[in-house]
Amino acid sequence: MCEKDEEEGAEEWVPLKVRKQRRMEELRDRLKSKVKRQREGVEAEKLQQFSSGPLSKKSLFEEHFTRDALERKVGEEVRRAEQEEEILRAMTQDMPLQSVAARAHGVVFTESLKTSWRPPRWILERSGEEERAIRQKRRVDVSGEEVPPLVERFEDLKLPGPVLKFLHSRNIVKPSPIQMQGLPVILSGRDMIGVAHTGSGKTVVFVLPIVLFALEEQMKLPLRPEEGPLGLIICPSRELAQQTYDFVNDLCLVLARSGYPPLHPLCLIGGTRMHEQEQAIRYGCHVVVATPGRLIHWLKERKMSLMFCRYLCMDEADRLIDVGFEDEIRTIMDHFVQQRQTVLFSATMPKTIQRFAMSALVRPVEVNVGRAGAASLDVLQEVEYVLDEAKLTYLLECLQKTPPPVLIFCENKSDVDDIHEYLLLKGVEAVCIHGGKDQTDRLASIRAFKAGQKDVLIATDVASKGLDFPKIQHVINFDMPKEIENYVHRIGRTGRGGHTGLATTFINKMCNPNILLDLKQLLIEAKQRVPPFLQTLETDIDLAPMGVDPSFKGCSYCGGLGHRITNCAKAEVARNKQLNIATGVNANSREFRGGGEY
Repeated sequence: MCEKDEEEGAEEWVPLKVRKQRRMEELRDRLKSKVKRQREGVEAEKLQQFSSGPLSKKSLFEEHFTRDALERKVGEEVRRAEQEEEILRAMTQDMPLQSVAARAHGVVFTESLKTSWRPPRWILERSGEEERAIRQKRRVDVSGEEVPPLVERFEDLKLPGPVLKFLHSRNIVKPSPIQMQGLPVILSGRDMIGVAHTGSGKTVVFVLPIVLFALEEQMKLPLRPEEGPLGLIICPSRELAQQTYDFVNDLCLVLARSGYPPLHPLCLIGGTRMHEQEQAIRYGCHVVVATPGRLIHWLKERKMSLMFCRYLCMDEADRLIDVGFEDEIRTIMDHFVQQRQTVLFSATMPKTIQRFAMSALVRPVEVNVGRAGAASLDVLQEVEYVLDEAKLTYLLECLQKTPPPVLIFCENKSDVDDIHEYLLLKGVEAVCIHGGKDQTDRLASIRAFKAGQKDVLIATDVASKGLDFPKIQHVINFDMPKEIENYVHRIGRTGRGGHTGLATTFINKMCNPNILLDLKQLLIEAKQRVPPFLQTLETDIDLAPMGVDPSFKGCSYCGGLGHRITNCAKAEVARNKQLNIATGVNANSREFRGGGEY
């Protein structure tokens, strides 16, 4: 019986030929079912393309309701975009950024200034497609008429030998993208707006042409006493003006030692002896680097004239043309008596500032390397949730993340002094600067920090724009700034010149929600880690609406990515200022001024 049972439970033997036929039939059925599923998917996609008609498989009521909802959504977004454009147009200054004499006589320049510089012939012979391919490779976006070609090597710019040696001595061997395009544009005599991330070498772009232009004019007709300047560079802060002057002066000294005619640059900033500045003005100066307040003082005193000035550069131009500085810039413009070449540079350039600046430019060329207001990709951004009472103790832990030098930013002067005193008590070699300190102390602190004599520098936003500190490895934001563009400038003090850096920011629930939303979107754009606290923040505002350019995001006034112009705090301040001006309130009071440097 057992043998019989085992035989009944045994698997039936199937010939090999039959097994192969069955296997082929199974594979054939699988292929048929797969093809059938693919065809059903394609048909479903085709049906989804139809929002109405017999193929949509919807009732007439559903079709009508869906179509009306879509039209309402698009209509609302278009109306919102039109409303924002109207707000932006109302906030943009109608009066052009020109001198009073030029506006009174209706003077309009249509041609750019002529220069003797020409790019090499082989570069001029490049086709338009080749030029576009090179710009796309370097991620350079340009707009304007007859844009000069991009030059990828300093040697091809026909710079003098001492200038090339000077650049090599500062480890500037290969030009950055903004230098590749910006230098040919300015050397060709064209007006320009240059926007590139912090640490990209914008200072070289406007300093080299102004020095070479002054050198050419000096070789043609030497400058006499009390004449000049031939070129003018305006900076929003004293420290930035001093740093730019040092770069210009070093370049002029190198040229003079190589046998070229000596050039005399001059720095005009507040907090320094006016008698020494007056003596330098009487001696004659080729290039002036100044803050608006002190420059206007000497112009009104008639100690200096802009009669021969044909080159004007505004560094950190968005800050110079912003609220609180517009009147000073207009006053300076009134002292120009002939056509000039105007160039503007910044890492953050909102659309309102660009539109307003265009009124002062002739056939301008706009050069963008990345999005205006974007953070540098060479900076690792870390955002920490820290309560106010725990910030000081946690600051010591953050200082141990990297070796010195470290830069700490605060919003208030009192916080700067408190942190400075706390770190000194803990044995940390630290210095501090802010607007309430004497200019001599400010310059001495910066020089000690740059020389490596001090490990930590605590500062307000006076040190956030334009200043170049060597080998900064860590930037700490003790508190979140009131504007996101100040955050971009702060963290831009590290990760410069191709190096990488770290930026740590303290936030908590006391921060402005709009600024935190801007910070969240900025981190997402830079592909950085977003902390859980910021991930919970949501907005019901469509940051990239359907009715406008899909490449446009965020606020069109300040450039923040986390809000729109309709709820922009900075735009609200500007509207209030315009309203107070219209009603006769003094707009020059401390409440409405931007805190410009003298």
